[in-house]
Amino acid sequence: MHTNSRIFVAGHRGLVGSAIVRSLEGYGYCNIITALKKDVDLRNETETLNFFESTRPDYVFLAAAHCGGIGDTIKNPVHYLEDNLKIQTNVITSSFKTKIEKLMLIGSASVYPRDSKNPIKEESLLCGKMEPANEPYGLAKIVGIKLCQAYNQQYGTNYISVNPCNVYGPKDNYDPESSHVIAGLIRRIHEAKKNEKEFVECWGTGISRREFIYVEDLADALVFLMNNYNGSEVINVGVGKDVSIKELVAHIVDVIEYSGEIRWDTSKPQGITQRLLDTKKLNDLGWKPKTSLDQGLKTAYEYFKLEEK
Repeated sequence: MHTNSRIFVAGHRGLVGSAIVRSLEGYGYCNIITALKKDVDLRNETETLNFFESTRPDYVFLAAAHCGGIGDTIKNPVHYLEDNLKIQTNVITSSFKTKIEKLMLIGSASVYPRDSKNPIKEESLLCGKMEPANEPYGLAKIVGIKLCQAYNQQYGTNYISVNPCNVYGPKDNYDPESSHVIAGLIRRIHEAKKNEKEFVECWGTGISRREFIYVEDLADALVFLMNNYNGSEVINVGVGKDVSIKELVAHIVDVIEYSGEIRWDTSKPQGITQRLLDTKKLNDLGWKPKTSLDQGLKTAYEYFKLEEK
């Protein structure tokens, strides 16, 4: 990308999309294209193509998605499957019709089979059954990855796909019904402290292990890959180490300085036992994360308190 390239960030108001915009601006890119949902509904084929024809981007970061936590995915599987299929298909086909130079599809670690050997290599894709709770979202993302690969194979396009681990940070979704794990925990533990509650209830047993990347690090990796990777094979983006949910809760309790009890509701789902990505391909290209979990959690909490005001 050149600093004056026309770069469309689809989903620029979300957690990942907003961080991509900040990263691009920080590197001096000055021609960033964004659009609100009221201006273009990416689920609508005609609206999406009209938008591409009028704005003519050179590069596309496809960060727009319907996403959320495990509870919301179980409750609303149609939205996670249908909305994401529409968004991805419309953006990818519109990119092809308007002859963009390069597209990046931002996938998810949830595309990998539940029984994948950890750390999970990119080659594990489609080598087993998925975690049922994540299946609607994961299946949609797999279709997006395969559509990019199909365009590359048939038409010689340059559409790349990346699979990040769990993401957190500024602009996260803190809704108690649809948030991801860190955002949900920050909100519940913060409110428990504010309301002087004696305990906070967490789902599962706490033994499940997950990998978390601070969103500013993720955005930096995505801009790096847009500039330094060309190929149809998906690339994992992560930090190379995981943490148990019980350990994560302890970190958040320390950051918020909550003195109450943590109670575990073992009747609630907790997903697969471990999900840790193999990031050797990314590291070999020359990129590594900068933000520790403690640093990231402290910054995320400060942003949450600002947004709450």
